[in-house]
Amino acid sequence: MIEGSSCRIVVDGDACPVKKEIAETARAFQVPVLLVSSYDHMQQAEEGVVTIQVDRSDQSADLYIANHISKGDIVVTQDYGLAALALAKSCYVISFRGRIFRNSDIDFMLDSRHHQAKARRQGKYGKGPKKLLDEDRVFFQHKLTKLLRELQENVHS
Repeated sequence: MIEGSSCRIVVDGDACPVKKEIAETARAFQVPVLLVSSYDHMQQAEEGVVTIQVDRSDQSADLYIANHISKGDIVVTQDYGLAALALAKSCYVISFRGRIFRNSDIDFMLDSRHHQAKARRQGKYGKGPKKLLDEDRVFFQHKLTKLLRELQENVHS
């Protein structure tokens, strides 16, 4: 466990393709995981992973997470809005592909999301996200491990 820290990993679980990697890495560092998803996406609890089911309405998981995270938590999400809320609460945020969200780039990301939504409303659709490959999973796990290691070192220094 990251001693002297109440750090936990909070996962936006509805579309998370790296749950297995999160659970493995969290166990290695003895960090608890809270996996939040709607009733449409039933999740299995396992050692070190607590699951929370929320209603099906749009943004329910995000709202639950936003209301239950604390400074120092690690939030795993692809949602830029949730990432912005988590950063505002002094959390660490990492995407399913291992991108670390930072305060310095969240405004640009939110602006991009706005422009993409505007284009979709006008009938312009992109291809969507590319398929997550095994090397993407390895990269994510590497970045999460690196983040946990840095947090562990900061607590001990």
